[in-house]
Amino acid sequence: MTNSDSETVINTLLPLCVDLDGTLIQTDSLWESCLRLISQNPLMLILLPLWLFWGKAGFKEKVSEHVELSPASLPFNTNLLKYLTHQRLHNRHIVLVTAANKKIAEAIAAHLNIFDEILASDEKHNLSGKNKANVLVDKFGEKGFVYAGNAKIDLKVWQHAAAAIVVNASENLVNEAKQITTVEEILPNEHKVSFKVIFKALRIHQWVKNMLVFTALILSHNWSNTEAFEAIILAFFSFGFAASSIYLINDLIDLEADRKHHTKRNRPLAAGVLSIQTAIMMIPVLLILSFLLASQISMDFISILIIYLFLTTAYSLFLKPIALLDVITLTSLYTIRIIAGAIAINVPLSYWLLAFSMFIFLSLALIKRFSELKNLVQQGETTSISRGYHVDDLPAISLFGICSGYISVLVLVFYTHDLQASNLYNNPDWLWFVAVAVLYWISHMWLLAFRGQMNEDPVLFAIHDKSSYVVSLFVAVSLYLAL
Repeated sequence: MTNSDSETVINTLLPLCVDLDGTLIQTDSLWESCLRLISQNPLMLILLPLWLFWGKAGFKEKVSEHVELSPASLPFNTNLLKYLTHQRLHNRHIVLVTAANKKIAEAIAAHLNIFDEILASDEKHNLSGKNKANVLVDKFGEKGFVYAGNAKIDLKVWQHAAAAIVVNASENLVNEAKQITTVEEILPNEHKVSFKVIFKALRIHQWVKNMLVFTALILSHNWSNTEAFEAIILAFFSFGFAASSIYLINDLIDLEADRKHHTKRNRPLAAGVLSIQTAIMMIPVLLILSFLLASQISMDFISILIIYLFLTTAYSLFLKPIALLDVITLTSLYTIRIIAGAIAINVPLSYWLLAFSMFIFLSLALIKRFSELKNLVQQGETTSISRGYHVDDLPAISLFGICSGYISVLVLVFYTHDLQASNLYNNPDWLWFVAVAVLYWISHMWLLAFRGQMNEDPVLFAIHDKSSYVVSLFVAVSLYLAL
């Protein structure tokens, strides 16, 4: 047996001390707690800065007094859990040692049931870095323990440990750990942050909704106007960056609910692939980019962008759990995009178009809620975690949605009749075929929703739906023939 092998055998007999944040879980429990607190009561944002005067330990204590994390919903490091379970089978003494508050540590330890002991922060002591090292040395002696960590601050602990288990760390940190102690195990990052992950978090695919800003350009027949086209392009990207910032805010607030959802749990933030801190830093960057682009259009466009941001933030913080008000808000957000496009190119907007958009987008928003409740029924649940709906609401929601969709067709018919006296189209009778196409499409979408075949977001579903492409082509041809 070599010296290296004998050292490994000796090390495995020593207590294994495991860090929590970023090591055992793919997230930070303090950030998680603060976000959950804000989602429960947004007014707590005022108190959080004041609690910092209590110091780090006091701040963590105050937060833990007001919120409880659900350990079952946290994204655990599966590789480390398998390693700990294996060590547990060999009767190794395993200790959860964390800078998180003891209340959180105790809840997680009780959930996993693999720890023999818990060392955590309390209202007076913040068990991080050097403080953590001192506590472990006092308890187990110099080089009397093995420590599993993930961050640069853990080097202060590893220099007193007999060995290190390096988790979710860069190659540089692994090399630094090797210079000061024996590395017992290297558990690589399960999910690396990449541009693909960032694009997924920003939901770039959702930018298709911002195509609505082109509506005024198309219907006003200004597509050959270079200046107008450039303004619309700027408007599209401005709304794109703004929407992505709100998607991040939304995902931060909905972390626990998303983790209990069969598809949303794979979102980068919910899965712990993208850190909370990174997401928070990205939000102001996206907003700055959005307003820089908006400033190239007009002050009126900046105003409508501010209204959009205010309304969508209110939706994320306050309005989302309120039944019906949530779908009316979503409808308004779609309609605002159309208004923004008209403002960007400085053309008047038809009240017929606003009425049509209001009813058709309300129908689509209700399809989304209907599909969510349909999935709950299939999962054997009765209420939505973050919505104000019950599965018994399915008949009412379908009634509201179908009626709203058909009213939008009726508005389109009236608009078509009104165009008979307009000089926008030479052959406005062809627009009747647009109304027929929309009638079919709305009926088609609701039929799929009733069959349980609808993606929860009908707009994104339409991107992959062949019938929607056929309808779009039919509408385009009808509009061309009407010119």
